[in-house]
Parts: sequence; C-alpha cells; structure tokens
Amino acid sequence: MRTIVHISDIHFGRIAYPTVQPLIDAVRGVHPDVVVVSGDLTQRASERQFAEARDFLAQLPSPQIIVPGNHDVPLFNVVGRFFRPLANFRRYISSEAEPFYSDNEIAVLGLNTARSLTFKNGRINHEQISRVRQRFCSIDSKVIKVLVTHHPLDLPRQWRKATVVGRADMAMKVMASCGADLLLAGHYHVSHTGGTASRYPIQGYSALVVHAGTATSTRGRGELNTFNVLRIERPFVTIERYYWRVEQGIFQVFREERYQQAGEGWLLS
Repeated sequence: MRTIVHISDIHFGRIAYPTVQPLIDAVRGVHPDVVVVSGDLTQRASERQFAEARDFLAQLPSPQIIVPGNHDVPLFNVVGRFFRPLANFRRYISSEAEPFYSDNEIAVLGLNTARSLTFKNGRINHEQISRVRQRFCSIDSKVIKVLVTHHPLDLPRQWRKATVVGRADMAMKVMASCGADLLLAGHYHVSHTGGTASRYPIQGYSALVVHAGTATSTRGRGELNTFNVLRIERPFVTIERYYWRVEQGIFQVFREERYQQAGEGWLLS
C-alpha cells in the first residue's frame, strides 16, 4: 500500500496561521510515502511569501511533488511575469516545476499548468502531453499512475460551467492511452472526487479526479480548510478528507470514500 498526502492552495500571504502547525502535525502523523502540493503556494508570488512556503514545506515529509499555480506567477511585476514567471518558485521551492516520482506501486507526475498570458486559467502544451506519454505509457499497468496539476482537467457537476485546463481534451486522450488512474488538482478551493467519463466519453476509460480544497488560506469559499489523504492498494483507493476543527485546533478526518477500479473506471465501494 502507498499513502499520498494531497494539499493545495496554501496561499502564503493570505493565510490562516492557526492552521499551519496543526497541518504539519497532521501530515507527519499520516506517515505518507509522497506529499503532493498542487499549486498556489503563495498569494502574490513575492520572495517573502515563497520563503514562508519553503520553510513550511521543509517541515513536511519527503519525497514531495510540488507544482506551481497561477498565484505563483507574479501578477503586478510585468517583466517578471512574462520573462521570469517561475523565478521565485525555482529559487525558493524547487528547480523542477514538473517533478516525477515512481516506485513499484505508484508513479506520480507533476505538470505546470500556470501561464504568463492567463491570469487565472491554465493550459497544457504539446510538449507536456508528450511528457505524459513518455512517463506513463512505459510503466507497467499494475502501477497506479497519478497526474498532478494545479488547474483541473475535470470539475464537479455543479461547476460544469467553470473552466478546465486548456487542451484538456487532447491530454485526456493520452491519459486514456497510457492508463492514467488518478488526476489530482486544486485551484477552485473545493473538495470533490469523481470520474471523468461524463465530460470525456472515452470508450473503456475513466480516471478518478480528486480535488483538494485550500489547506491553510483564509479564502475558503464556504468550505473549511482541508486536505486529502489517499491510501492506494490496487484495485482500491481510499480517500480521507481532513477538515480543520476550529474549536479543537486540529485537522480531523471528516469523510472517507473508498473506490474500486473495475472495468472501465472507478466505482464507489
């Protein structure tokens, strides 16, 4: 079995500081094999905010798969936005914006969907789609393949009019051909799990999309601060939703979902 902690939308610069140390304690207590951070580490991509994010991440277990979000690209610094969009991310967080981890049970690939020309929405380019094919198609089908992006490739039904990442249709065809299993994302600050078959009717294929809400930001959009724990043991994936308990000052499991990989997709078991 492998355990992945999935946190997202930390937003240093607009953070609920009472949640930070309890989040660190909760993540450590899970003893994850991999920690995934699906973007928006900062609010305005400043050096100070990235330094805070770096110090926070240093207290979490490794290995870590960390991708940037649209808030990690400078907004008001026009030169930085268009000529060095990830300079502070690479300086303070990681030189690699598209990390990869694999062992004999899971393969986890991060893709950077943040773009200088889009202030909120994201995009995947042809080179990245080729990278997905190169990484995932060569891996044994018994290994659970996990893609991490900030901007999601699919959305909950109530968010159907919102925007998914650009070129998602093209990317999903490659995901299907390589048998990608799990798609982890953030961006909308909503916790949700669902299959891709409704939006992408690809015969014989449906991936499981797992959204994480904001772990520490004050921008909860009606949802408590939260993060996910995925316990993977093919053909099962159990997703534990940890929510912030203000009165107790701790993160606790609020909901647990168990999915089984069966035939053309994932079934709630």
